[in-house]
Amino acid sequence: MLLSVGTGRLVPMQTGGSPSTQAHAVRPAEPADLPLLADIEDAADQLFTSVFGDVDWDPPSDGAERAAEPGILLVAGDPVVGFAHVLFLDGEAHLEQIAVHPSSMGQGIGTALLEAACLAAREAGFTEISLTTFADVPWNAPFYAARGFAVVEDLSPRHQALRAHEQAMGLDRHGPRVVMSRSLGGPAPPLAATS
Repeated sequence: MLLSVGTGRLVPMQTGGSPSTQAHAVRPAEPADLPLLADIEDAADQLFTSVFGDVDWDPPSDGAERAAEPGILLVAGDPVVGFAHVLFLDGEAHLEQIAVHPSSMGQGIGTALLEAACLAAREAGFTEISLTTFADVPWNAPFYAARGFAVVEDLSPRHQALRAHEQAMGLDRHGPRVVMSRSLGGPAPPLAATS
């Protein structure tokens, strides 16, 4: 089961696969996972130095802070090697962050987290999910475009506010940023009752 943090709502998700994929199965974050998330995000952010040089971004958000926000916080692995954080704000689902520790990259964990986040948002009743990302960084916009996301030209007030916040943080000095979204195919059908 997935736990929609901040609301306590449970959202079901199918899991399974081969033993190798089960080692990094996506699941809801648990309290013991939360202290690990900032280090994972910080390690993943270091990859940007190969593109931008030194970066002076704000420190990563604390896992407990993320868990307190309305949305879904998913992790992969035990111990955790990656996470996805989807915010539910102003009636929109927004993928705030996906981070995978560099030592675990290249194993499909980022894609598994992305697909689980999209499924969870759909199960929560959203028909679309958005994100903001760098347009020209290979593991950013091109990664998401290959997985069904498209650049949004007509920004909602929420997206305008997100972009203004990113500009104030100075992210745009590293390269163009875009808002992208993906259709989730309409609301999920009601779940069958189980006994």
